[in-house]
Amino acid sequence: MMTKQSLMPWWDHIRCANGIALRLVEALPADQVDACPIPNMRSPKDVLVHVYGGILRAIPPGVVRGEIAMLDEKAAAAGIRDKDELLRYCRESWDEADRATQAVTDAQLQATVKTPWGMNMPGHFCMSVIHDEFFHHRGQLYAMLRALGQDVPMMWDFAHNAPEFRPRPRA
Repeated sequence: MMTKQSLMPWWDHIRCANGIALRLVEALPADQVDACPIPNMRSPKDVLVHVYGGILRAIPPGVVRGEIAMLDEKAAAAGIRDKDELLRYCRESWDEADRATQAVTDAQLQATVKTPWGMNMPGHFCMSVIHDEFFHHRGQLYAMLRALGQDVPMMWDFAHNAPEFRPRPRA
């Protein structure tokens, strides 16, 4: 069972991995945001809207509220016109998820959360969904960028992240 104390080191790992995901977004060619370089896969923009809007922007605030709202991903993606807006969307979504995660309480992690997935579940289980979704879709971004002929950062190269996404010194 996840508590706030056990959540925070886990979230810190997601924070560092997010720094690499943002570097992947930065490596995306501006004219390929809506491309489908791999058959039967979403576009980079659609994957990022799903991860950052449908997962990060939805789950932590939803756990705090006690209800996770479903994002209209198609509408959200339609509102993003270019790579700069996409990167801003990802950063703003991360900030919202981080604020909610920092604010979540043990009681909220143990409480039942209403979800749009056909079942209600404990807040800590909802938070655990983030890990699977984030890393799965981050892997898709790696594949897409490689298919587009782009260089990608090593998947655990946290040292070259922006300062706010680098590993923190251990106490």
